[in-house]
Amino acid sequence: MAPSPRAGKPLIVAVVGSGPSGFYAASSLLEQTAVPVRVDMFERLATPWGLVRSGVAPDHPKIKTVSGVYEQIAAHANFRFFGNVHIGRDITREELTARYDAVLYAVGTQTDRRLGIPGEDLPGSVSAVDFVGWYNGHPEYADFSFDLSGERAVVIGAGNVALDVARLLCSPAQRLGRTDIADHALTALRDSSITEVMVVGRRGAAQAAFTTPELRELPEFTESGVDVDPAEVGPQPGEEALSRAAKRNLAVLRGYADTPAAPGRRRVALRFQRTPLEIRGDGRVEEVVFARNALTVGEDGWVGAVDTGERETVPANLVLRAVGYRGVAFGGLPFDERRGVIANERGRVTGAEREYVAGWIKRGPTGIIGTNRKCAAETVARLFADLAEGSLRRHDRGVAFDHDVEIVSWLLERQPHLVTEEGWQLIDAAERAAGAASGRPRVKLVLTDELLDIALERQSVTPR
Repeated sequence: MAPSPRAGKPLIVAVVGSGPSGFYAASSLLEQTAVPVRVDMFERLATPWGLVRSGVAPDHPKIKTVSGVYEQIAAHANFRFFGNVHIGRDITREELTARYDAVLYAVGTQTDRRLGIPGEDLPGSVSAVDFVGWYNGHPEYADFSFDLSGERAVVIGAGNVALDVARLLCSPAQRLGRTDIADHALTALRDSSITEVMVVGRRGAAQAAFTTPELRELPEFTESGVDVDPAEVGPQPGEEALSRAAKRNLAVLRGYADTPAAPGRRRVALRFQRTPLEIRGDGRVEEVVFARNALTVGEDGWVGAVDTGERETVPANLVLRAVGYRGVAFGGLPFDERRGVIANERGRVTGAEREYVAGWIKRGPTGIIGTNRKCAAETVARLFADLAEGSLRRHDRGVAFDHDVEIVSWLLERQPHLVTEEGWQLIDAAERAAGAASGRPRVKLVLTDELLDIALERQSVTPR
């Protein structure tokens, strides 16, 4: 008979990744009452919160308020945060599994999907992942630069990331100056010469993955009109069977098409039924060649795009790829190359004894921030089911083993610049204070050395 999961010392779990899925996993672990649990969260950056800090657009402060939930989770007596720890460089995956009863990876999808077309790597053709990290002050993108000296930018993709990028490129500097946008990005956008951002989708207007609030707010946030071709938002194939969300989007788009774009310094143009075939230029991006598509409806109701043979060439100086995120293989764990996720069965890593996944690296880059709560809860439920049936076994630790002391000593030996929760609070307080002085939510520190200077100045790494 399997030992009772209530027996022995607390279950010791490592959560790798401090974005929404990581914090929701920690919350699910700590909230259950059947088994006492200790959670140590590991993050390769000096700061937590993942995409809430470095992915959510700075002009969406309401979405960022979810960080208050993460602060409450971090205040739990059985939770610890260890930042500036890189798995695979400072410590290994094998060392984690040797020290923790279970390891849960919530590392997200860290790269972009490629277009796979000629000219994609020309200077001026960039990933939206890089651009978003740059304007949000992610330390790994702080030194990037983007040429904003041309008049037109083309964003390839028809989801919310594409709208975020377009909105940031078109927003007035005085509006952005009231947000937590990185200072280097604010300066560059203030000096930008871009007057039009064209957002291009492969299928029809009804198949775009925008959420209606993001679509509806474009004129308000950019203080300019939104240009939509009436011919592209007319009667849609299979319109009667569209979801309510798609119908709401169509109504917004048709409203834009019926109202001529208001004059303004910049505008957003939304275009559909175009597939990029080639990016051209002499040494850098100068134009994009698109195939014009017709829409077809399959027997299953799927609306597809078919090349009509017609071509359209659009002059542009900047092309941003926003066609989706993709996970990368992690530390030797089994990886599903087709889906771009760590192979798993309802959250348990395929073939692993004590390793689990949650969030985008588990299911792919789908859903909104709140979707990660249910995803994490499913994984944690699987973890405790494995514990109850005996397939997940706790390490046999001696009575003299003090997990709190041993882990901190080990980490400090491997990474002397360890950032604890106290160190992050020092960073947070410094950024908020700098923001208050200039009427902003915070002024982000974007260089790792700057972040560590604040975090390590007075922090204590005495185990708690």
